[in-house]
Amino acid sequence: MSTAPPTDLFGYTELLTDVERAKLQSLRDLLEERARPHLAEWWERGESPAHLRAELAALHLEDDPELLSDDGLPSPFYVGFKHFEMARFDMSIGTLYGGQVGMFRTVVREGGSPEQVAQWDPLIPSFELSGCFALTEPQHGSDVAGGLETTATRDGDSWRITGRKRWIGNAALSDVILVVAKDAADGRAKAFLVPREAPGVTVTDIGGKIALRMVRNGDIVLDEVRVPESDRLQRIDSFRDMSAILAKLRFVIGWNAAGLQTGAYEAALAYALRREQFGRPIAGFQLIQEKLTRMLGNATATLAMAVRLTELAERGPLGDEHAALTKTWAADRARETVALGREICGAEGIRIDNDVARYFADCEALYTFEGTHEINSLIVGRAITGLSAFTR
Repeated sequence: MSTAPPTDLFGYTELLTDVERAKLQSLRDLLEERARPHLAEWWERGESPAHLRAELAALHLEDDPELLSDDGLPSPFYVGFKHFEMARFDMSIGTLYGGQVGMFRTVVREGGSPEQVAQWDPLIPSFELSGCFALTEPQHGSDVAGGLETTATRDGDSWRITGRKRWIGNAALSDVILVVAKDAADGRAKAFLVPREAPGVTVTDIGGKIALRMVRNGDIVLDEVRVPESDRLQRIDSFRDMSAILAKLRFVIGWNAAGLQTGAYEAALAYALRREQFGRPIAGFQLIQEKLTRMLGNATATLAMAVRLTELAERGPLGDEHAALTKTWAADRARETVALGREICGAEGIRIDNDVARYFADCEALYTFEGTHEINSLIVGRAITGLSAFTR
């Protein structure tokens, strides 16, 4: 009989070293001790547990010398499982941390000059320099590559930036906003580190959300904001440059989806084992077991795709179609998985105290970001037919 844990029937955690497993266990322990008792309250109030950043930083998940490869970074499988663990616990907390050490740090490391990276990168894992990534605009999401409206105008040794950004995670918690803007002179994308408190910057939290309620997504207005040339990321001179950097992050798509499904499965299983009807736990009923099996199958298959996507990313370059197929398929399966979990819990499944409601709601954000189902389907369709269905 297999000794693999019920949520890893195929033993994918064997891809990790003992050091990596121990580090991820320290993450799990911290989240259980410091966050689990307060999750429902934070979610209900839409409160971001920003204080956890310092505690997470103290674990040295990114910069422990025992984790680092020759390139100064942890292995891709460790990074993947770190995203998995975060999403398994809570997608909002995963965004609070990952938006900083994943998205923001990667764009700085890959887009900055050697001097800029040497200055800024050491400060990011510790949150001494906190930042967020601002690309999406009120009128441009899927089409932002060709529709970028935020402009940057060169003015001597500085730039004047004007425009608006929307849905920017952690905006109000960040020291700097990494703004992608169109150069008014050549129409090409540039990237700037803009101090959040600079004159002309206004950040407003987006309220009324049903998903990622603990993430402070922001609307950002930039009105003739002055930024020195020294704060422009020197290796980003076009949207193609930016896309190449973002491609390095695509392999985490599947890990987030696998983690969220695993968390929903574990929450539903725990409920089914403690909930009794007709004199025994509902986990012993045939239809409940069928739902649990489908949930575990979806989570396991998504994890398999995440592992393979990571292998392809290591070998490089990762094709757009690989990430797009993983995102669109995994997000579909995730929707089914969280719905099954809510069904298992019945009326209690809509109460935040039973956890499945949180996964159910957060799945809608997972389904939407990193490219919608429709956009990713067209990317895959172009790859398999050789014909583009995009209008331009």
